[in-house]
Amino acid sequence: MLVRWLLAAFHLLALGIGLGAIWARAHWLRNSSDPRHLRYALAADTWWGLAALLWIGTGLWRMLAGTEKPTEYYLHNHVFWAKMAALVLILLLELRPMLTLIRWRRELARGGTPNTAAGATLSRISYLQAVLIGVMVLAATAMARGLGAVFPRD
Repeated sequence: MLVRWLLAAFHLLALGIGLGAIWARAHWLRNSSDPRHLRYALAADTWWGLAALLWIGTGLWRMLAGTEKPTEYYLHNHVFWAKMAALVLILLLELRPMLTLIRWRRELARGGTPNTAAGATLSRISYLQAVLIGVMVLAATAMARGLGAVFPRD
């Protein structure tokens, strides 16, 4: 019971942290040529990465360990697969920001000034990812109410 509760709590905390972090990253990247804004964007990106690890880790644990519902419930649920499609899209969209921000961090570590011309594009990608997190929340709340299940709930 305690493990189920803690996994659910950490999963939801990761969602809140991640949504706030990706929104903040999007906001600060709009004007990333300002060194202060870039520093804030990179800090938000760190929180986004930590939240993603916690969110995905607790989600996998909950699904594979069957702590809430049996694994089969997820695998046979159409809404779950829509939720996973949104997650895959978020992860694919993350490739460009992740690689770009790694380059910028390396440049800053060398004492240089990164070319932040891509900041506005990365901001738009981040806002799109935030919307997709909203889609995932809609799917999760639908699943919690038994929607999408191919077979009857226990």
